[in-house]
Amino acid sequence: MLLSFMIVMTSLFGFLRYRILAGYFNKEELDIFFASFRIPDLIFEILITGALTSTFIPIYVKYKNNKKELSENVSSIINLIFILLTVFVVIVSLFLNQIIPALTPGYDLIKMEKIISFSRLLLLGQLPFFVLGNFLTGIGQANKIFFLSALAPIIYNLTIILTTIFLYQSLFLLAPIWGVVIGAFFLFVIQLPLLFNSNFTYQFILKKTKGLVEFTKLVVPRAFTVIVAQIDATIDLTLTTFLGSGAYTVFYLAQHLQLLPVSVIGIAFGQASLPYLTEMFQEKKISEEFKKIITDSLLNLFYLTIPISFFFIFARTPLVRLFFGGQKFDWEATVSTAVTLSYFSISLPFHGCYYFLTRCFYSMQDSRTPFYISVFSILINTVLSLLSIFIFHLPVWALALSFSVSMIINSSLLFIIISFKLQGLGLKEIFVDIGKMFFSAFLSAFVSYFSMKFLDGLIFDTSRTINVFFLLSTVALIHFAIYLFLSWLFNLKEIYLLTSLILKLKEYQKKFTEIYIQYE
Repeated sequence: MLLSFMIVMTSLFGFLRYRILAGYFNKEELDIFFASFRIPDLIFEILITGALTSTFIPIYVKYKNNKKELSENVSSIINLIFILLTVFVVIVSLFLNQIIPALTPGYDLIKMEKIISFSRLLLLGQLPFFVLGNFLTGIGQANKIFFLSALAPIIYNLTIILTTIFLYQSLFLLAPIWGVVIGAFFLFVIQLPLLFNSNFTYQFILKKTKGLVEFTKLVVPRAFTVIVAQIDATIDLTLTTFLGSGAYTVFYLAQHLQLLPVSVIGIAFGQASLPYLTEMFQEKKISEEFKKIITDSLLNLFYLTIPISFFFIFARTPLVRLFFGGQKFDWEATVSTAVTLSYFSISLPFHGCYYFLTRCFYSMQDSRTPFYISVFSILINTVLSLLSIFIFHLPVWALALSFSVSMIINSSLLFIIISFKLQGLGLKEIFVDIGKMFFSAFLSAFVSYFSMKFLDGLIFDTSRTINVFFLLSTVALIHFAIYLFLSWLFNLKEIYLLTSLILKLKEYQKKFTEIYIQYE
């Protein structure tokens, strides 16, 4: 419960950071800020993302009972990554003058020069601390110590917020950039105590240990998957530069808001399911029970994400106002971000299921199929995006629509292939239930939308942010209450998922109370 609370707090501070930035800088200036992260993020994602949870932590756990082996293996892994990081940073820093113009061809020279300067500062000042901080996070998680690792990103975001507020007058756009650098330093320092509570002692060595060989074999295929995804993200940046000032900021903010429910539901569900599915596969339990778990999980994911998707579509403008409605974030930017968010939200249920479906393949020791399908869907996304921008001359929301189409195709292909592998997953039942969910969500959205129009202005004065919050809370309550009622009316069994969760929470509460009384 503590970890869940800290994750929610991290998300809230992240969006508070965006709102503060939107209050001090207009969308053209934020283009420079967000674009400056593309190259540092690219290097970070290649070296770190996926490596910690899928490779580093299992290797750490494997050797944690032997201090000598643990220190040699983990030190060699950290030193190898840091050598690669140094090589990447030096080479990229030297060639930034050529790389940035190639990635942002639609920007003028002044914008490019600022992006080059900020990117170089982030590469040299933020990235090393960020990488080391994430290794400490991995060590903490491997030792089942979560508090400091959950607190670190909150401090990181808070530092950016405070430096923006207090240094804006003297440093302008450099204020949040320096906030990122200082925040990354704090993210690293605050987790240093994790080393003292571990069996690990850092050594300045690079040996071809068994753990290093295992790490390399596991991380290379994962790195290729990350590279493909990062190429897609980089193409999005390049295309938005042709759409005028502020287009990348609009795209970036809308995408991150849509990712909030995907992260909370889809990614969490996928991570939680992998160990159990893998265990069943290893025990040769590919049976009706295994199929039922996949079917029920997909239906539960759709049940939770479909109403959120509809809510994001019809309540798009007040949502954007609440999260990003800063002083400098004008009405044009708000409307453009809201429309882009609605097109991203079309694929939200499929995006949520994507992470679970990939874990199903991983549990069956098949990592190639998700990779090939990802490459195919990214090609579709790229082609549709190019056609939208250069042939049909559509605005930035077209990039969100292209993403949604490719994500729907990606998840659908994964489902079709796994259904074929398992010789059927009860398609009729799945499609009937999903149809009921969409119909229930549509009816509840229809009523909720007109309720929102009625309440806006008549009950709530939405010229103030606090009233926007109250409006969204009221409308959300109406929307989800009607959705639950219609679920019961249409006999959707997924409604009992919520009931069982509430009963389990009461069960845990009772157990905690008993433990507390015994302790007292």
